[in-house]
Amino acid sequence: MTAAALATSDELDAIGRIVNMSKATATFRTIIEDAITISGGWFLGGSFLSGFYSSWRLRAAICATAVFVTGGAAAQAPFPSRPVHLFVPYAAGGGVDILARTLADAVSRQWGQPVIVENRPGAGGVVASQALAASAADGYTLIVVASGHATNPFLYPKIPYDTFKDFTPISLLASSPNILMVRADSPFKTLADMIAQARAKPGSLSFGHAGTGTSTHLAGELLKKLARVEINAISYKGGAPAINDLLGGQIPMSFNNAPEALGQVEAGTLRALAVTTTKRSAFLPDVPAMAETVPGYDTEVWWGLLGPAGMHADIVAKISRDVVAALHMEEVKERLAKFGASPIGGSAAELDAKIHADYEKWGAIIKDSGMSAE
Repeated sequence: MTAAALATSDELDAIGRIVNMSKATATFRTIIEDAITISGGWFLGGSFLSGFYSSWRLRAAICATAVFVTGGAAAQAPFPSRPVHLFVPYAAGGGVDILARTLADAVSRQWGQPVIVENRPGAGGVVASQALAASAADGYTLIVVASGHATNPFLYPKIPYDTFKDFTPISLLASSPNILMVRADSPFKTLADMIAQARAKPGSLSFGHAGTGTSTHLAGELLKKLARVEINAISYKGGAPAINDLLGGQIPMSFNNAPEALGQVEAGTLRALAVTTTKRSAFLPDVPAMAETVPGYDTEVWWGLLGPAGMHADIVAKISRDVVAALHMEEVKERLAKFGASPIGGSAAELDAKIHADYEKWGAIIKDSGMSAE
């Protein structure tokens, strides 16, 4: 810490005497006074010989002071003092990516530091999650995960991390229904039309999804189970590539997160057959809920913010607090609303509970379906 910094942290009286000194300054003065005693008062009138004899002890004391003050300043540096990296486990343009970039922009303005979004798609989020688990637990590397984070242990028996022990929950960010979509020129006008075709010709239809075990994949598997139909699941590295193939006619339908799908629905290039929640969505009030045709059907996607295991509680609290504040900014709420996502801004404890709840909810369905990513 420089002399100027020390002075800034102390309270001075009218003539510049320290009347309420900081901890660093107080410790600095104590060590210097000890050094004066050790030196025999050499530079305050003591004998030259006494000062020379113990000058090495004086130098050691001053060095110790420098180490203490510098170390203390580093330890007390405000977070963040450099760019923060935010991993996205899926391709650019998908729902997770849109949410992450919206949040990164808002939080970076609060922090005065860049929040750099890094897309690391692959293995249903495992690639990015493994990279995070191996990162330093200093708050400078984070990840936005989707619902599939809770179910990956069932899909990857050799998963290279522990879903519960290797991460620090920070905040439950937002949620949204998934949407079952077809091309605008599809012969399927309703969900019932599609189910009738699937029953008449088992295995003739397929649906795209964002990756094995993701919420969009599970949405399709739940439909197959409850509607008693056989439809082939086609895995992509994110929702955006699935939409591209749907537009191109390579697949007849796709389950997608609302943030990545609403633009195409509103443009008229794709048509929504149903939303995956029990009730209709405020974002698509004219689109039926899946449960209207398939009783008992209900699922949604949620997104959460995680850090590596072992993060300091104060850092977790600050990030959570700032993220929640960002989610309640009008511009952020408006942007998320355009993409069909509802901000939650839940606590670390709420995110932890959500991960455990989905782990229990979907485990049996995944095992019964024989679903595996390996």
